[in-house]
Amino acid sequence: MSFRAKLSRPTDEGGADVSPDGPARGMLANLTSKLDRRRVSTEKNSRERNALLILESYEALGQGWFWATDIDGQLTYLSGSILETFGLTAETVRGIVFTTLFSAVIDEEPRQRTLPFALAKQTRFVKIALQSAGRTDTRWWELSGYPHHDDDGNFLGFRGVAADITEQRRSSDESSQLAMYDALTGLSNRRRMSNLLEQTLIASRHQRNCAIMLIDLDRFKQVNDTLGHPAGDALLKQVAQRLLELVGDKERVCRLGGDEFQIILPDMDDRGQLGALATAIITGLSQPYSVEGSRCVIGASIGVAVSPFDGATAEQLVRNADLALYAAKDGGRGRFRFFSNEFLEAAKDRRILEEDLRDALAKNELEMHYQPIVCTKSETVIGVEALIRWNHPERGPISPGLFIPIAEEANLIEPIGQFALRRACEDAASWPGELRVAVNVSPIQFGNEALPEIVEAALLATGLKPNRLELEITEGVFLSDSSETDAMFASLKNLGVRLALDDFGTGYSSLGYLRSAPFDKIKIDQSFVRDACDKGSRNGAIIAAIVALAEALDMDTTAEGIECLDQLELMRKLRVSQIQGYVYSAAVSSSTVSTHISGGNWVIAPSGPTNQRNDRTSVYRRAGAVHGDHYYPVVIRNISASGALMEGLLDVPLDTQFVIDFGDGQLAIAIVRRSDKHQQGVEFEQPLVPDGSGGLCTSHRVSTYMLARLGVPSTAAGRADASAVGNTSRSNPPAFARLMD
Repeated sequence: MSFRAKLSRPTDEGGADVSPDGPARGMLANLTSKLDRRRVSTEKNSRERNALLILESYEALGQGWFWATDIDGQLTYLSGSILETFGLTAETVRGIVFTTLFSAVIDEEPRQRTLPFALAKQTRFVKIALQSAGRTDTRWWELSGYPHHDDDGNFLGFRGVAADITEQRRSSDESSQLAMYDALTGLSNRRRMSNLLEQTLIASRHQRNCAIMLIDLDRFKQVNDTLGHPAGDALLKQVAQRLLELVGDKERVCRLGGDEFQIILPDMDDRGQLGALATAIITGLSQPYSVEGSRCVIGASIGVAVSPFDGATAEQLVRNADLALYAAKDGGRGRFRFFSNEFLEAAKDRRILEEDLRDALAKNELEMHYQPIVCTKSETVIGVEALIRWNHPERGPISPGLFIPIAEEANLIEPIGQFALRRACEDAASWPGELRVAVNVSPIQFGNEALPEIVEAALLATGLKPNRLELEITEGVFLSDSSETDAMFASLKNLGVRLALDDFGTGYSSLGYLRSAPFDKIKIDQSFVRDACDKGSRNGAIIAAIVALAEALDMDTTAEGIECLDQLELMRKLRVSQIQGYVYSAAVSSSTVSTHISGGNWVIAPSGPTNQRNDRTSVYRRAGAVHGDHYYPVVIRNISASGALMEGLLDVPLDTQFVIDFGDGQLAIAIVRRSDKHQQGVEFEQPLVPDGSGGLCTSHRVSTYMLARLGVPSTAAGRADASAVGNTSRSNPPAFARLMD
């Protein structure tokens, strides 16, 4: 039999296997099947073992951890590598509610608060960032999970994975900090504050008010220029800290850049409270600072705008607060102002004046006037101070208080200062006798190293004797005892001119520079003279100390701003050597000076009010008076916080109640307490508050939308024609009368 034949299998007629080993083959097939199943099982077990090892390695490497919960959200499993982190053990982990391991997070992105929601909804979630609960060290985790069901679809709980994202979170926070906060002070920056203001104003549309304050530091540039930028940065940090102490909420204070700051005050429109806060900020920021061993005194000016009265959008509100800030600085700095619609027109007017001022020198529109400086004992004029005047071809005389700040901002102060110096020297050289002339030198001019050459050139060109020229220099040049400052003083003194320290006591006061700087005179600022005669005032003692100091240093003293006879008498008692002010004379032209001194000594007799009254402000302000359903145009005079004198109505009975419309949404309930023909003395139900400029305003305002609904005339708010003033009235809807309820 061939080998092939041996392998052949016998079959019956049907083809079935009838060989003796047929059953064995069946057994072999079963065995093979079992072996195949075992092999598959072994491979599956091997894969599971490998997967388990990989997961264990993942846990061991600290790359992440695993968790599982039951249907009640209680932990059934937590990776052993993370137990200690959460303060748990294998025995205590079961039964812990999973969500209690994490703090409730309120983040910029809503998804940071969705873990309880996802667990409750039994839905899959991915990469939810959460922070560990109850830990002193901040740890952040990123969680993902999916619901687990049995074969019948019954929910069994969650299974998931988590990873440590603490470092990524810190890096992200640092980037966010850089993007939204000022690197120097740690305050919010312009970008973040802009976003906050937008959000607040959106809420304001739902009956919420919002006030903003813009703060600009006065004289900060001089600190930067004199002590250097590192000192300026150190000063800004101290300013930021003081603002935080005054405002009390870091998230509401912003550094816009440079020396500008902003404060957002949601839900605040009471101008009494706003004014009090602004005053506190100005006072707090004006206290002396110690920077790198140097004593610095700066100031602050503030502009305030309130939504919705002063702007419905962030852009409008910031613009109007900026206009109010400009008005505060224009009014003398170191004060605050509330926005007024008048500022919009004033801003347009300033732009026009700036262009006109650039041409004023070339067109010979500037001239010098001279205010006499009088010897206290003899009442003889011993000198004059040169004061610049601008005669505009269309507007006539323009106040220096208006155009000098414009000149400073437009970088025109140096050419104007050089003109003033040259013209004063020319005029003084033409006068008979030896009368001295004092010329102001701004800190900007003093910082110009060419100043001695400019002064010398003016003296040589005009022929004025150097000892007849007195340069008035403010304390702003003494931010540090720099060698440049000492060299400048030495150069000026070598020319033979006199030096006067102007506005003494209002700036960077230090006895140290009086020891080294070669001054011939100290000018006592008028802020010390003002109210010096009032009972309880310490100004007299301060003036006495300044006089004693000047006498010890062999210096003259001049008291500025003397307007009243009682002030003059006090200056005499305090031994002030020279007087300057309206009590003797206002500034006069050069020709008038020449006329007075041509006959010899110029003696002036004092004249003026016996004393100064500051109790009431004399005004002429058009307003509206509402009674019942009628609106009467009136004039308000001599207004005070508690009342005013009203004109325009005839024979009004006592105790009559009016609503006084001052304009800009300012309404005050007033009761007639005195009545004499066309004049009524009215008492305000709620006292008025300071407006930051020496005037008064109402604490609250009524929005223009409400006024329109109540029927307030569009010509109200002091905009009525003079012809409208009289015993006439206009009817108003009955709703307006409800303002008196």
